[in-house]
Order: sequence, then C-alpha cells, then structure tokens
Amino acid sequence: MSGQLISLVEQPICPRILLLGDLMLDRYLWGDVERISPEAPIPVLRVGKQEHRLGGAGSVASMLAALGCEPILAAVTGDDPEGRTARELLGEIGVDRRGVLTDPDRATTLKERLLGRSQQRFPQHMMRVDREDDEAISADLAEELTAFVGEHLDHVDLVVISDYNKGVCAGDLIPRVVALARSAGVRVLADPVRGADYSRYDGCACITPNRVEAGLAAGMKIATPQDGLEAARRLLRFGVASAVVTLDRDGIAWADRRGNAQLFPGRPRQVADITGAGDMVLSTLAYALSAGADYPAAIELANLAGGLEVERLGVVPISRRELLEEISPQGASRRCPVTPAAEKILPLDELRALLGRRRQAGERIVMTNGCFDLLHPGHVASLQEARKQGDLLVVGLNSDRSVRAIKGEGRPIIDQQGRAEMIAALACVDYVVVFDETSVAGLVGRLLPDVLVKAAQYSVRQVVGHEIVLAQGGQVVAVPMKPAYSTTELIDKIRNLPDGKRSAA
Repeated sequence: MSGQLISLVEQPICPRILLLGDLMLDRYLWGDVERISPEAPIPVLRVGKQEHRLGGAGSVASMLAALGCEPILAAVTGDDPEGRTARELLGEIGVDRRGVLTDPDRATTLKERLLGRSQQRFPQHMMRVDREDDEAISADLAEELTAFVGEHLDHVDLVVISDYNKGVCAGDLIPRVVALARSAGVRVLADPVRGADYSRYDGCACITPNRVEAGLAAGMKIATPQDGLEAARRLLRFGVASAVVTLDRDGIAWADRRGNAQLFPGRPRQVADITGAGDMVLSTLAYALSAGADYPAAIELANLAGGLEVERLGVVPISRRELLEEISPQGASRRCPVTPAAEKILPLDELRALLGRRRQAGERIVMTNGCFDLLHPGHVASLQEARKQGDLLVVGLNSDRSVRAIKGEGRPIIDQQGRAEMIAALACVDYVVVFDETSVAGLVGRLLPDVLVKAAQYSVRQVVGHEIVLAQGGQVVAVPMKPAYSTTELIDKIRNLPDGKRSAA
C-alpha cells in the first residue's frame, strides 16, 4: 500500500475543490503562566503573542491549499474586523474568495484560545472563548450561495461541505447543492454536524462524522472499532453512498452501499491537540478522491494525515511532503539519498515554510549565526546553550563569499558546504541555512525567531537584528563562551607550526 500512497501523493496535479460551509476565525493568545492571581485561585496568563488562523470551512480551505489543491470557498462572514481578517488570511494562501459573502447583520464566528506555557515547557490550552451567530442565513444569501455553486460545478473536481451548524448550511441549502452536483456528475463529501437530521445529506458520495457524531446519528454508542463499523453501515440508511467514521485513537471505519466495510487502524501518536484532525481527514479524502484514488487508498492516506494533525498544537495544515515522510521515511531517503546532517541544511524558502508550521504548533524558535570556520569546542558549547533557549535551533551560516568579505582573503579555511555539514551534524542543531550577505539582519527579518542568541561578548544592542526580534516581542539572549578558543588564534597557531609538524597536523 505504501507504494500506491507515495504515487498518489507525488502526482503533479492541482484538483479544484468547491468548498461550502461555515467560515470561522481562530485567535490564539500565547503566553507564560508564572503566578497565581491574588484575586482568585486561577493562573495569570502574560500574553506575549497573538495569532490568527482560519477555522471551520476556512480551516478546510487552508488544508486543501497545503495539499496542493485549488479551493473555491462559498461562505458568509459578518462585516466586522474578524470577517476582514479571515478574508485576508484566505487571500494569503491563494483561496478563491469570490463566493465569500458579507452579511452586515451577522457576527463572524470567533474562537479565542488561551495557551499558557509554564517554566518554558510546551504550551497547553487553558480556555476557549467563543463569539458566534448561529442563526440561519437569510433566504437571499442562501440563494446567492446556491447560484455560485451552480455556476462553478462544470469546473471543479469535487464539492466539499463543512457543516459546523453556524447557519450557513441550514434549511434546504445542502439538499439543493447536492442535487445540483449530482446533476453535473460531481461527487459531494460532507463533514456533518452533531445531532442533526442526517437525511439532509441524502445523495452525498460520503460523509465523515466522528465517533460521537456517528453514534448519535446511528442511535448507538461506539465503544470499539467494530461498533464504528456497525455505525458506518447504519449511516448508509440516510441515502449516502459511503460513510467514513473517524474513531480518534482507533483509526477509521468505512462502509459503502456495495457491501464493503473495512477498519483502518491508527498509529500510536504523541497527542498534542485533537483540534483540526477531522478537517484534515476531510481535506485529504477530498484530495485523494479527486486524484483518482479508490476509497481504501484515500482513507489510508487520510488516516495518516489525521494522525499527523493531532501531533500539532492547534490547527496546522499538513503538506504533501509531510505525508510522504510519514508514509515511508526510508523510501524518501532512497529517492533522494542524503546524509542525516544534510537533511537539516535547507534553502531559505523551504525553511521559512517549515518554521511557519513549527511556530503554529506552538514551538519556540531560536536562531544564532556565524562563520563557524574550523569548528571548535567554544562553538559547540555556545550552540548547546542556544538550543536550551527554546524548542528548536536554526543556525544562519555565512557563505564563502560573505566570510571573505568579513575575514579577508584566505578565509574560510573550510568551504560553506563542509561547514554546513559539520554544524548540521551536531545534535543540538535542528536546521542550517546559508546566507550570502555580510549582515545577518536580512535573514533575521525573514525568519523572525522568537529568540536571537549570540555569545556573551556582545551586548544586546550590539547583536545584529536585535531590534527586529524585540519589536515582535522576542528575546535576545547572550550565552557563555569558552574563552580559551578562537578560530583566528587556531589558524595562526597552525600557520606558525614548523613545516614538519604543520604537515602532520
């Protein structure tokens, strides 16, 4: 199966997916918890960073985009700051927003999450505060959405419905959209809402409820994987062609009207947050089915994607590359043979995308930089101390050209590829990026680390890029040096050795 999944993910395609549903905005407040309030026995969160992400149908849109799809979103927002922010986020990831309508009498759904870190440990959810308007949208808006869907059915591979019961999918909108899609020969996948009458999904190719939702709709408690299979079979009575029931740690159960039924076990995971797992399964199913996969292959891939999602904090889209690595890390190495150290050496654009995902997962990014010509114990000690300041360490490495500009002719002694491989071989270093400028300020501005680290011989204001990091609420940290070591002194010492000893050295 792994070979089939690899071929599925590596296809050079960009499916067009029409997505209808409830668009939301997620706001994350990240901070440190250092004391208990004197007013009540509650933790005090000192907020250091605010972040916005797309939620609901917006989350599905972002995940489809990360999988290389072209999402076309049909939704409704309020005429408020949250709605405008959601639209901006959609634009940043290239989602077609022409079907996102505005209702001035409606509030955009906002979910505000407070995440606290204690003693620099991994952040944890403390509370969620919701603001929403779940009244059904007006008949005029429903008519506009239906017309928009109808106009695009000839140009899409699949229709996805993300129903969060916030008013957009209320009434007869879903039956009307399903009827239009079936007439056009386009399959519809729907993530159904909890506790609703599932007859509204009659005609869908597939529905993807979770354990609780499926149990309520099927009239049973799902305690075991076999219960999940039975629930999937029962859901077929609502007129859907197939049912995919997500069972969290137990994987996925699937049944269809042709009599097929199968369990897809989940892999053991270090669960950070279950938020977004269902959306990731839905998005991956949509991609895989649009790419021509049958249901077993599509569900196998979606099961892996959902597992990866729960290892992230908050909603973090999973890319095709991450799926490839999950399917077969050994296979990825065979296709592109590299040493473990070389895997850490990344081009700037790829590193920025990767850090964006790590940052969304709540990780604290540390950065330092240097020439690192003739790696010595002083370098190693400083890098080890730098790594202690956060969750991952990025090293900016001066290119050969920039080292010559700084140090003069005859330097570097070791070329940039060799220096990069030495630094990357250290366990304390997570990523290495080579930069060509003599100043690291530009690289700092592009990577925006949470912590910028330099040796203690510099004051904060002497550290290049300090103003960039401090302006975004980050820190500049000085780490101890080993004064007995200096690259320049080591080079001079080697050069001053007698000829015989220099050759031996």
